[in-house]
Amino acid sequence: MDSGFKQVTRVADARAALRERVDHVGTTRVPLTAADGRALATPIAAARDVPHYARAAMDGWAVRAEDTFGASDRSPAVLREGDAMSANTAVRVHTGSELPDGADAVVMIEHTDRFGEEVEVFDAVAEGENVAPPGEDVSEGQHLYDAGHRLRPSDLGLLRGTGLTGLEVYERPTVAVIPTGEELVEADPAPGEVIETNGLTVSRLVERWGGEATYHDVVTDDEAALSDAIGTAAATHDIVVTTGGSSVGERDLVPEVVAGLGEVFVHGVALKPGHPCALGVTDGTPVLMLPGYPVACIVNAQQFLRPAVKWAGGLPLEAPPSREATLARKIPSEPGTRTFARVRLEETDDGLEAHPTRASGSGVLSSVALADGWVVIEESSEGLAEGSTVAVEEWEYDA
Repeated sequence: MDSGFKQVTRVADARAALRERVDHVGTTRVPLTAADGRALATPIAAARDVPHYARAAMDGWAVRAEDTFGASDRSPAVLREGDAMSANTAVRVHTGSELPDGADAVVMIEHTDRFGEEVEVFDAVAEGENVAPPGEDVSEGQHLYDAGHRLRPSDLGLLRGTGLTGLEVYERPTVAVIPTGEELVEADPAPGEVIETNGLTVSRLVERWGGEATYHDVVTDDEAALSDAIGTAAATHDIVVTTGGSSVGERDLVPEVVAGLGEVFVHGVALKPGHPCALGVTDGTPVLMLPGYPVACIVNAQQFLRPAVKWAGGLPLEAPPSREATLARKIPSEPGTRTFARVRLEETDDGLEAHPTRASGSGVLSSVALADGWVVIEESSEGLAEGSTVAVEEWEYDA
């Protein structure tokens, strides 16, 4: 654990402190066609029945059920073909067709023969048979979704079927992503320089999580430049996130700058990789200060930035998807620290096997980019034994 930190906060406590400082953004009305992935700001009930009329559920003939009673292969009921319903009449219908007034059943086409203007029915039908009644799918007034529900393509289809054309949804939180460090360059690094990757990764994650990211140019390790960039971003965005400069070294200026602009309420988290994470607020805007090492940056983004974006945007904070696997070899862990061990998965005759790539090495981006997920070792554990059944979290997902 980094000895330079005055206090190291447990992950759950740090997240709870952050939750208190994240507010919902506003709401807006959007066309249904633009609502995919948005969070509903209000509950939704069906405005009408779906379907709103009785319809044929099969290709065949619409009839009065009583006119088919007793029909069989040997003694078919003989009906007249017609365009409107009356006694002893059959009207041709197709799947989805509106049921003619006066009809109460549909005889499947394969149970009939047609001779001129007569229709022979070889199978009696009961009232309502092969008919989809009004409201079979959705009934008027039926509760469909709660506020906060994240809309999916199938939801949009259902809502359009009820007659909706627009919805009140939460705004997408705006997130300023500011990479920091005098060693960062965009391309062609000289010795001692590093191509900037954290800002790109984090900004794309923000978009996946439902926010709108502004990917800022690199800001060098200078107090005035950092203060100007962070202060301006806080005034114009819902969340600010920086990468790099979050530890306690001479060049780690970001927490000090944020403290000068507002408050730093967490500096140092009991998490590995990624102790040097800080959380603050300025002008009511949360500021998340992520470590510069790429893996530590990603782990902290998942643990703190993802929840912040979800909370601000009114979206549900769901657990990451995971797959069960058997651990191929042991993973050590420091008690009191939540450890994220990167693993790759292999299919075996006995099921999935998780092979640790690294539990340390927070600067080795390939160890997470080429992994299939990570195993979370809780603070109460000293590690996991070989052969343990583990849940492998898929960190790089769309929700």
